[in-house]
Amino acid sequence: WNAVVDGDPGAGYLRAGAGRKGPVAAEVARIGLRALAPALVIVQAGHDDIGVPPALERQRVAAAIATIRAEAPRARIALLTVFPGHRHAAAALRTDQAIVTAGQAADHQVIIMDPLTGKWAFARSRDGFHPTAGGSAWIARKVAGILAAHGIGPGPARPGTAGITVCDSGIPAPRSPR
Repeated sequence: WNAVVDGDPGAGYLRAGAGRKGPVAAEVARIGLRALAPALVIVQAGHDDIGVPPALERQRVAAAIATIRAEAPRARIALLTVFPGHRHAAAALRTDQAIVTAGQAADHQVIIMDPLTGKWAFARSRDGFHPTAGGSAWIARKVAGILAAHGIGPGPARPGTAGITVCDSGIPAPRSPR
């Protein structure tokens, strides 16, 4: 996969995130999708919006999809929704349902990847929420499987590359204690 990864911890469809780069529609507008001409855009957001009124969440999801559609009209869109946590189960489900409903209304071909209702079980770090390296690999395989079921697989490598190019511009590495 040739991928550009951009994000901001804590950003959602409504929340701005720790680096104030969000919400999602702002991140999408900033990344320059028109120049990238992607075949697929995956948006993973929702957990940090738990507790937002569902009508507002639906509005912001629709706006994010409209921005993607305007910048990358040929791209398939996939939404990776709320991950299960240990708290606020009812509020998480409301947010998850708002994302799914709005996504499907805004783009009838949207690919929904729903860890919450799908009861995804993966290895987690000590905080009980974030995945371990093994958990991240499990999630990657799950996402790849869902995409493959929708006819989406890795494209050809770009000339002059080893086959995979990942540019992660969104998450700073934590400083190690001295």
